[in-house]
Amino acid sequence: MTDVSSDDAVTGAPAPATEYRVLARKYRPQTFEDLVGQETLVRTLRNAFAQNRIHHAFVLTGVRGVGKTTTARIVAKGLNCIGPDGTGGPTMTPCGTCDNCVAIAGDRHVDVLEMDAASRTGVDDIREIIESVRYRPVSARYKVYIVDEVHMLTRNAFNALLKTLEEPPEHVKFIFATTEIRKVPITVLSRCQRFDLRRIDVAVLSELFEKVCAAEAVEAEAEALRMIARAADGSARDGLSILDQAMALATGPVTAVQVRDMLGLVDRERVYDLFEAVMAGRISEALDVLRMLYDGGADPVVVIQDLMELTHAITRMKAAPKASGANDLGEAERDRGRKLAETLPVPALTRSWQMLSKGLGEVQNATAPVAAAEMVLIRLGYAADLPDPADLIRFLTDGSGAVATGAAAPAVTNAATATTSTLPVAAASPPAEPDGSPSYVMDGPPPADAQEPEDARAEVPATFKALAELFHARGEPVLSAQLSGSVHCVSYAPGRIDIRPQNGTDPRFAAQIAAHLGRWTGQPWDVRISREDGEATLREQAVTAKAEHFAKLAEHPVVSKVLELFPGARIEEVTAPPPQASADPDDEALDDADTIAFDDEAPESKANQA
Repeated sequence: MTDVSSDDAVTGAPAPATEYRVLARKYRPQTFEDLVGQETLVRTLRNAFAQNRIHHAFVLTGVRGVGKTTTARIVAKGLNCIGPDGTGGPTMTPCGTCDNCVAIAGDRHVDVLEMDAASRTGVDDIREIIESVRYRPVSARYKVYIVDEVHMLTRNAFNALLKTLEEPPEHVKFIFATTEIRKVPITVLSRCQRFDLRRIDVAVLSELFEKVCAAEAVEAEAEALRMIARAADGSARDGLSILDQAMALATGPVTAVQVRDMLGLVDRERVYDLFEAVMAGRISEALDVLRMLYDGGADPVVVIQDLMELTHAITRMKAAPKASGANDLGEAERDRGRKLAETLPVPALTRSWQMLSKGLGEVQNATAPVAAAEMVLIRLGYAADLPDPADLIRFLTDGSGAVATGAAAPAVTNAATATTSTLPVAAASPPAEPDGSPSYVMDGPPPADAQEPEDARAEVPATFKALAELFHARGEPVLSAQLSGSVHCVSYAPGRIDIRPQNGTDPRFAAQIAAHLGRWTGQPWDVRISREDGEATLREQAVTAKAEHFAKLAEHPVVSKVLELFPGARIEEVTAPPPQASADPDDEALDDADTIAFDDEAPESKANQA
């Protein structure tokens, strides 16, 4: 038989069940020992209480849910606690059992007044406080005024409070709380002791949630609690609310899969797979992973945000190795992150961050977010093997500097077919020839998946110049520029090249040349680094040939006469006309260069005389 109260016996209604209290209220800290993540604030207040140097006004600032109002109530209890025997004084460890502590915890103490400045913003509301401060407390040691969201007060309300705030009666304490400290006038801040409540670390929140689950007799996976802690963004109240929802969702233990589905998060392993594919230039694989995540319910905006978070974490591991063991990452994530940090250079990571940051806005504002996200990934994939802009500029200007690719062992995209394939990369220490020169040779033909289709293969270049032109035609302008301007050809034969790169050339240059040629031609190539001088670079040869050609043209009677009449003039450009018959034998020298442009630097008088 169900027990009922006397009133229920008359009405026949069942006894009301105990009202459920949400976790954020049930586990609200009641003492400074329960307050997590705010060690600096607790230490300062403990010293102030011990030395009896308690200020008359405090302002607490921080993001929502870090404990501003909770701290204010604990301070109020510490100021007014009288101990179990009624003889205690201000303390950092309120007993929680005396009348003042119980009444303050229940939000019903007559001398501890809480005001929500978001709803009471005017001068009249502040005037009530000003009028009441003159009266001594009814039962407590101090009158405590807690004003939440104080930045919402009007300018006139702040001005009305200034004098009282500067010289309040000795029995009055003010505690202000705000999330927008910049909106509080400096005249108010100068009259208060300021405490900045920091965001609570993910590790601390995870530990707190673990204790709550133990108290609630609910099992929860550690990864699920870390997900909730990351989603809380440093707020204990938000995290407890999410945990409350997760407990209601789960019929048994709280699992990471349930939390991920509830919050609409992306599988972290998939995020790593997506990041690795993009940074290696495997665009097709990256788009498949994105589509899989999207079909599973992931928001494209969240996917881009997770990629940004991962990029930041890896860059942080790269720049500050001691910070690589961040507590907000699981062990598996830390291991994968360390491997990526070891292989990816900082320029590639910073470039990815900039592109993701720009792409995030595009995805947020796009009518088709998943299409915008795909375009962001495609841009990232094509930029994965681009050289560092600083090195590229140095190379193009003076030929110095190594033109290194952005990602470790990236897949190279074929501009003609718009498909990707992984190229074989030479070892860090290539085999050496008897004379000590390194050799980059592919053992046999390249793998089938790293070859061009037979109908798309290139003919084997007959000369070194044709080799450079092949690289330009195949969409490799950087390598083509290096072959033309930074490499001296020692000897060349189809399948075997001896070269002497200039100082500053990328050490992986020869391996890249061998890999590209093997893929394009379908046969192995041996590219050797020689110490011999070799020929002049193709660029130097072109400059020399042009100078010789202009010198020959300058000997023509017409051209020499023009140069004589215009001192300082020089041949600037030569244009070949259509072939035509010439009756004058003297014109034969101009058959291949009939139109000549001059750069006239002669004085105006000379030009008129001519």
